[in-house]
Amino acid sequence: MRRSFDGLEVEVVRGDITDQPDMEAIVNAANAELMPGGGVAGAIHRAAGPGLAEECRPLAPIRPGQAVITGGHRLPNRHVIHVLGPVYGQDRPEERLLADCYRNALRLAEEHGIPSVAFPAVSAGAFGYPLDEAAHVAVRTVLEEAPRLRGVRRVRFVLFGERELEAFRRALEVASG
Repeated sequence: MRRSFDGLEVEVVRGDITDQPDMEAIVNAANAELMPGGGVAGAIHRAAGPGLAEECRPLAPIRPGQAVITGGHRLPNRHVIHVLGPVYGQDRPEERLLADCYRNALRLAEEHGIPSVAFPAVSAGAFGYPLDEAAHVAVRTVLEEAPRLRGVRRVRFVLFGERELEAFRRALEVASG
């Protein structure tokens, strides 16, 4: 599914975040220490190789809503933007912190002249954020940022499972009216 807003192309696809060779940057749903773990962070670190953890070490720790950028190492992407999503029911206010992840990742992409960014469903896995709410916050935030984006031309939400894909499709349909 693909829609265009203020010159920004927004896509929702099912796939593997580590296999997006046509995107300049991918976003890592990181842990505070920016180290390999489970889920998205584990997959990205495995695909990127040990150099990613080495580059991340001096950038940690990060706080919920924060974003930092590194090289892509062995990934097919030039950059990885690492965000720490909120743990649902623990990091408050959850909605603002989750929106900050997307907003700050897009800000870093703008600052580094990155034209395309692929996002996973931040906080919707192990961090317990309800999937439909997470999708709504993600899509709404990207669309709110669209008029301010000059360099970023494409945003892709890359969802691993069918449930996640459908939640983001619904959110994009609702947002695009």
